[in-house]
Amino acid sequence: TTVIEVGIDVPNATVMIIEHAERFGLAQLHQLRGRVGRGTHSSHCLLMAYHPVSEEGQARMKAMQNSADGFVIAEEDLKIRGPGDFMGTRQSGMPLLKIANLLRDIRVLETARKEAFHLIDQDPGLAAPEHQLLNKALHRFLGDYMEFMEII
Repeated sequence: TTVIEVGIDVPNATVMIIEHAERFGLAQLHQLRGRVGRGTHSSHCLLMAYHPVSEEGQARMKAMQNSADGFVIAEEDLKIRGPGDFMGTRQSGMPLLKIANLLRDIRVLETARKEAFHLIDQDPGLAAPEHQLLNKALHRFLGDYMEFMEII
């Protein structure tokens, strides 16, 4: 972990060189880049990568080159690394979602979320006969995690 990444404020800093930038994640690179150019002078952040650079490393460098917007950087990071497990410990990788794309289908996912909360408000245990298929699918999907579920 780099110390300068958070908390250091040197307004007159105008140049930052990050060696082995291919080893850093996008969030770290974005935080580091934000440490220069805080004053009135123009600034530059140079990312130095050493070959061979993985495809993911190249994608991170390209994302940093193309945008300084933290939201855009976060979206690119999601595209590159994947969202990871919703119920597990993996922080990256391909999700269990088979159809939806978290970036492309955000409106559909928000609608589905609202409908799911509405359904749980009406039938918290999914005990109604018309909800039995969903109940079984949920148990199959969540498996051992069901013991941690609680409706508050």
